[in-house]
Amino acid sequence: MIVIGAGHAGCEAALATARMGFRTAVFTIALDNVALMPCNPSIGGPGKAHLVREIDALGGEMGRNTDYAYMHIRVLNTRKGPAVQALRAQTDRKLYSWRMRQVLEREPNLYLREGCVESILVRGDRVEGVVLETGEKIKARAVIVATGTYMRSLIHVGEVNYEAGPQSQRTTYGLSRSLEELGFKLARFKTGTPPRANSRSLDYSRMTPLEGEPLTQGFSFRGKLPPKKQVPCWLTYTTKETHAIMSANLHRTALYSGAIVGIGPRYCPSLESKIVEFPDRDSHQVYVEPEGWDTQEVYLSGLSTSLPADVQVELVRSIPGLENVEIMRMAYAIEYDCLEPHQLRNTLESRSISGLYFAGQINGSSGYEEAAAQGLMAGINCGLKLREQAPFILGRDQAYIGVLIDDLVTKTIAEPYRMMTSLAEYRLLLRQDNADRRLAAYGRDLGLLSQEEYDNVQRRWDSVEKEIEALRNWRLTPAEEVNRVLKEIGSAPLQHVVSGEELLRRPEMSYGKLEALGWVSSIDVDIKDVVETEIKYAGYIRKQERAVERFRKLEAKRLPEWLNYEEIEGLSREAQEKLMAVRPESIGQASRIAGVSPADISVLLIYLEQLRRGKGRRDSEKMKGGQSE
Repeated sequence: MIVIGAGHAGCEAALATARMGFRTAVFTIALDNVALMPCNPSIGGPGKAHLVREIDALGGEMGRNTDYAYMHIRVLNTRKGPAVQALRAQTDRKLYSWRMRQVLEREPNLYLREGCVESILVRGDRVEGVVLETGEKIKARAVIVATGTYMRSLIHVGEVNYEAGPQSQRTTYGLSRSLEELGFKLARFKTGTPPRANSRSLDYSRMTPLEGEPLTQGFSFRGKLPPKKQVPCWLTYTTKETHAIMSANLHRTALYSGAIVGIGPRYCPSLESKIVEFPDRDSHQVYVEPEGWDTQEVYLSGLSTSLPADVQVELVRSIPGLENVEIMRMAYAIEYDCLEPHQLRNTLESRSISGLYFAGQINGSSGYEEAAAQGLMAGINCGLKLREQAPFILGRDQAYIGVLIDDLVTKTIAEPYRMMTSLAEYRLLLRQDNADRRLAAYGRDLGLLSQEEYDNVQRRWDSVEKEIEALRNWRLTPAEEVNRVLKEIGSAPLQHVVSGEELLRRPEMSYGKLEALGWVSSIDVDIKDVVETEIKYAGYIRKQERAVERFRKLEAKRLPEWLNYEEIEGLSREAQEKLMAVRPESIGQASRIAGVSPADISVLLIYLEQLRRGKGRRDSEKMKGGQSE
């Protein structure tokens, strides 16, 4: 096995294949930058935290690495429903990279090597290995390409641009040429990063502190979050002066001068994009976030820009608390090559070259978490293929990972793809708190979770079920003292006997208020949160489970890969083109392709039924000795 790249996708892919028993070589441009965080050294947030918890439940490493390297952690969206609540951690960038490298170096079957891959070796329709820039040919049974944003990457700072990868690392040109020669279609995307500042030059008295939370459960279910004295993050805002400076210099930004041709992420826009697209806004949030325990470097989140260096300094100094800022690294935009992901199967294997997989930002996604999820799935499926076993594909109803990969290979990706909770149709079932319940059995069966780790998951959920059962059996009568306490905590008095489960289902009730009524529980805080969610949202959960049943019926209607959609009468021309390009594996997947209408789906359903009946007649005639085809 060969993995090209040791970023977040490459690390998870390599660990998966090595842990499944395959001798794995990982090639990286720079050994000192394994699991590099070239943008904000943070993990999590809505949608992204869900991915990390799922990676952990399947036996991946990102969750454990984040829990080791965190400096600040809290739960976002606590005033919203449990489906969108999400952990977010600020990590020590160097510590995160260092520990991940240690994990890779100590993993049996896994070998790290510094080297730049120039081309992919292919014989017929099967991958054979890679060629390094030194001319070395390394043979392998399978290859996973996880090159991030390093292919033909170009840095932009105002009118200046130069060939380089993130944080002025090397770029590679040979791999882009090799993929194009093999027939792959590449796209050009763009992302960016804000300036980094010297913490000693900032006035924190003019900012709002954002403290971390003393949580006991982090991103990994496989252990408790180690307690730490956390560092605060800080909040400030751009001003009218900031916007005036940007507006006066828009023509000097690489984005609006025409120097950048790549498409940037809609949901992580540059400051210039925000000011142009929201001209009525007087200010935008700026988060000042630490980069590490042992550095003065801080990340100015919200100020991503491609302005010239001199204007960057002027602009940042127009923000409260940053008036005397000393910038340590200038902001920049970066363009890079990526693959059009409809050329991949749901396993992330190439449709045209057997044994060649792609994972991470090369597939048109953005973000560390999205990359790691793809890397893990590519590694798992690569290992299963080499074992000649069935692939492992998660559905949209099973995991955010399933939503991510299905969207990438099915939909037209016109901009860097970012995972969000709004993209998951069944997000109440796919909460971050139940990822282990949904996926740990798969991790055990794949050999990525130990039996002990799986047993711990089972014990956790056994305690949830026992607590719910105990609350179901605990009764409260409408006594004077009970009703007095209920009135004090803002809840309606009892008119008849109710169970603890019924009481906790009330919107205003919580575990703390339940304990004021006499309930005693010794379970951990994180278990209480899960129990409360399971009880309060039981009706909504059942409703989504019924929707999943309908969804699975469409997913179960498989589409043969050999279908020639151009010959199916009744399909629109656009549908024929899209279906031929994507080659969906089911009616459900076909229905999610842009340009395929409900009428087209009806045509496909009728056509499948005709195929089924035709096959049935042929089988019957063969049994009778008939010759008809």
